[in-house]
Amino acid sequence: MLERYDPRNWGISPIALADVAITLVIATVLAMLVHWIVFAVLRRIARLSANRVDDVVLDEVRKPARWAMIGIAVAIAAHTDALIGDGWDVATNYLTPALIGWVAYALVEGITNGLNLDIDNSSDPVSLRARRTRVAILGRTIKVAIIIITVSLLMLNVPGVREIGVTLMASAGLAALAVGAAAQPALKSLIAGIQMALTQPLRIGDMVKVDGQAGRVEEIRMSFVTVRTWDERVLVVPTSRFLDQSFENWSRVSEKLTGPVFLRLDPATEIDPLRDEFERFVKSRDEWDGRTASLLMTEAYPESIEIRMSVSADTIGDLWTLRCALREHMLAWLRKEMPKALIRRRLEVESANARGMPPQT
Repeated sequence: MLERYDPRNWGISPIALADVAITLVIATVLAMLVHWIVFAVLRRIARLSANRVDDVVLDEVRKPARWAMIGIAVAIAAHTDALIGDGWDVATNYLTPALIGWVAYALVEGITNGLNLDIDNSSDPVSLRARRTRVAILGRTIKVAIIIITVSLLMLNVPGVREIGVTLMASAGLAALAVGAAAQPALKSLIAGIQMALTQPLRIGDMVKVDGQAGRVEEIRMSFVTVRTWDERVLVVPTSRFLDQSFENWSRVSEKLTGPVFLRLDPATEIDPLRDEFERFVKSRDEWDGRTASLLMTEAYPESIEIRMSVSADTIGDLWTLRCALREHMLAWLRKEMPKALIRRRLEVESANARGMPPQT
């Protein structure tokens, strides 16, 4: 009978090494075969579904699941071979949490990407932004939690780290106060991010105005929100800023907005011709959605009157274009048709000098 251990040098005999290698190879091949069969069946089932989430999840989970199945196969082999079991008992403390964390992370990543694909097919822009924001924040939160838990489980298997943890337990009260004070900003950002996902005062793609700057929300993270302005600048705003202070959200319910255009004119200006031209021009524009088109005199001063022209559009971009075109057209029309309506405050130096010159003889 061949001995697995060589008694002459207390080492592992070549035959034992060969047995271990053959066992590990067989276990790995069987695990990969089972993995291939399982995922082939799952892919066939996923093709029967119109939902694309399951397809994306299978793509993301396929690689970590293969290594997880290999680990399960090696664990089964370790129960039948004492030599494999000796090494596996040490490795399993690190491999098990790592593989479980990897599979969980890939699963969340697949669900997030799959939901984003379905969200892109939505015809409602408001619902699209709301779902995308919720998926992005909650998905990122869960992935961060998975990473923290996985790293913590790995670190607990390190003897030195475990001893340090036991030592710190003696002063748990002081440590808790110190950690709480140091982690207060991080915990505040975490809670603000979760609250942002649940209440959704703003969403990815919303047009907001904060600190006097208007722009589109590009990204929402736990600690900050990025807002892209019209001139391509990026505003980085703390997440808690949107929960603690007021801001303007121009597309909270929809992008349909009404915007004003103001003109300061001479008090002697006739309003009816001005209103007729305003209504004619607005009705000729494709950006106007037909909801609001009104011209009102909102203020009257001794030297001027204020005219407010209100127009509406389906989107914020169309409203901006319509307001600019309206402002340009009305000023051009006034210069041509009603020049006396424009306020002039110019010093006509040449005319004044001519009037002051004595008559020539």
